[in-house]
Amino acid sequence: MAWIDALCSIEDLEDADFDSRLVNDFERAANGRAPRPIRFSTPTFKEYESSELEGCGQNSFPAFSITGGACGLNCDHCQKKILEPMIPALNPASLDRQVRQMVQRESLNGFLLSGGSNKKNEINYSRYLPVIEKLKRDFPHLRVAIHSALMDEPRARAMESAGVDTVMMDVIGAEETIREVYKLDRPVEDFESTLAALCSTNMEVTPHIVIGLHYGKILGEANALDIVSRYPVTALVLVVIMPFYAKPGTFVTPGTTDVGRIFLEARERLPEQQVLLGCARPPGMHKRVTDAYAIMAGLDGIAFPADGAVSVAHNIGRPFEQAHSCCSIKIGEAQAMARACVA
Repeated sequence: MAWIDALCSIEDLEDADFDSRLVNDFERAANGRAPRPIRFSTPTFKEYESSELEGCGQNSFPAFSITGGACGLNCDHCQKKILEPMIPALNPASLDRQVRQMVQRESLNGFLLSGGSNKKNEINYSRYLPVIEKLKRDFPHLRVAIHSALMDEPRARAMESAGVDTVMMDVIGAEETIREVYKLDRPVEDFESTLAALCSTNMEVTPHIVIGLHYGKILGEANALDIVSRYPVTALVLVVIMPFYAKPGTFVTPGTTDVGRIFLEARERLPEQQVLLGCARPPGMHKRVTDAYAIMAGLDGIAFPADGAVSVAHNIGRPFEQAHSCCSIKIGEAQAMARACVA
């Protein structure tokens, strides 16, 4: 059965509007490669349940913000709202205490450390690194992920020495976007140099590209893919701009076909690395179509999958599993966080 016909049999997608030409392109591309399993990530920093999957009731992989809800940039696309669901850890002692309590009381597998940046798009984690080192020594099973923002090689090496497992950063491919959306006076080259610094370490490096970051328009995504393709990253995480975070009228929602085309290009540009769909993307039917495109494009993982995602994977013959960890945590080294599911 052709994929476009297989989609029609999925109840959760009966009102979806799919681009048949794009779906056919997905199917043709898949015919030239071996089937890849897909991971559905349901980390516990927010509640989740779909018609096909359940979230984890335990706080096994929380997200902490070292700045609480504060951010020096207050970018147009985010307005600091992405920090709101994170647990405040405003000093190293607070992080240490909360993590140790969670290890004792809950099934803590690891955590994400993040925070708002300063006006140079930098986050100073230096005073938290000794805490991470002690936590990793006392609890070797813990997996630690960090949003790095922009940095140089010495700071990347310091994170590596502290025992950070995975580091994430946004790669922006258009200077207009950096200047207008981020209100930041730094060139595209600074984002590439940060990626190069991180890739000089042994940490798992998972850059993010925000599709539609330039007020919902497609601008710079192809250049960002070019940058990422030049480095031995562990995985690439794609997310889609969420206009409801922004001031009304400033952003449009990227079309699902445009998003799907970028998925396909990313899969072709990074054939050996994992390409993942991260947490942020528009809700509703847009999310259901976007997630279906991600599965058909051959992406390796989806965070908080929409209703119908499991059925899409099943109908096109992709095996799947569910993991209660951040999608950027490499699945091959996080089996304790995953539980196999039957497609």
